[in-house]
Amino acid sequence: MVSCVDIQLWTADGSSFVQDGKRRAGYAVVTTTEVAEAEALPIDTSAQKAELIALCQALRIAKGPHVQMEEMSNSSSITEFLLLAFADTRALQLLHFWLFLGIYLAALLGNGLIITAIACDHHLHTPMYFFLLNLSLLDLGAISTTLPKSIFNSLWDMRTISYAGCATQVFFFPFLMLGEYFLLTIMAYDRYVAICKPLHYGTLLGSRACLQMAAAAWGSGFLTALLHAANTFALPLCQGNALDQFFCEIPQILKLSCSDTYLREVGVIAVSVFVNLWCFVFIVLSYMQIFRAVLRIPTQQGRHKAFSTCFPHLAVVSLFISTAVFAYLKPPSIFSPSLDLVVTVLYSVVPPALNPIIYSMRNQELKNAIRNAISWTCFKRR
Repeated sequence: MVSCVDIQLWTADGSSFVQDGKRRAGYAVVTTTEVAEAEALPIDTSAQKAELIALCQALRIAKGPHVQMEEMSNSSSITEFLLLAFADTRALQLLHFWLFLGIYLAALLGNGLIITAIACDHHLHTPMYFFLLNLSLLDLGAISTTLPKSIFNSLWDMRTISYAGCATQVFFFPFLMLGEYFLLTIMAYDRYVAICKPLHYGTLLGSRACLQMAAAAWGSGFLTALLHAANTFALPLCQGNALDQFFCEIPQILKLSCSDTYLREVGVIAVSVFVNLWCFVFIVLSYMQIFRAVLRIPTQQGRHKAFSTCFPHLAVVSLFISTAVFAYLKPPSIFSPSLDLVVTVLYSVVPPALNPIIYSMRNQELKNAIRNAISWTCFKRR
């Protein structure tokens, strides 16, 4: 008797077996209930595979070309999702565990030190460092939304995530990443005013203005993510519960939908793309003005100092945008699950881990503040 646990998927020639609950072209789909009723034998020979394939073909004739019994009518019938595993062997799973744990701890340490240094050093209470503090908070939140669950699953050889956990990732990851993108746009404006309009810097970027702009970045990300999450989980999901990603992502959830109402979410995504494109254009125009102003500085030392204040932000923006654009706009001809997984890691994991290094690499003020914060912590413990 076949175990009545999972939906069973078989290739047309019976050569392989997958337990991920998804329908794919060339696969016959039956439930364990149907197999049990047919009193199928445990599947361990080609003859028994052929027997099950014959059953699948009979079910196709009886119920049409798209056979999937126990179809879920809406998302409320799903209690958990299956995430994509990085590896099948235990050794590779443990390698993934240690690698992601190291990256996560490095991100926590780097961003935590920047937050502590800026908060404790009154010399860094300026608009540029205020926005950097907010950026570190967003980075901490973004990487903490995705990595801990993946680390836990690799350690305990699991793939599942609860419905509530998946909904949390679907909301918080876009919220924090969009908030970061909006904040990077504001930081481009900060650099533009500092270099192109230095005499008006205190007026245009006062304490109140900085608070309002930071609140706008967080609020815009929150509202956009809330709209995306509400639209996504309002869709009926009937294509199983397996996701081709290591965390819950909106495009992967949409693949499980069996309703044409997903076009509503596509419309929301189109609006978000338009807003993000506007932010990108604003950043590009800001840096065009910055480069023109820097090139007019008569001394080489002055030009070097101006470029050094812009380099970290420009590097972070380039890393953030390039990985995100390639993840979502890569040509279909080069699509593969492995490449998709690598690209997702690049834009969701790498920026939060590298941003502290990029910002502190050539910033002596920040380095000194971090050293002071570490020294103060060690002295307090003694």
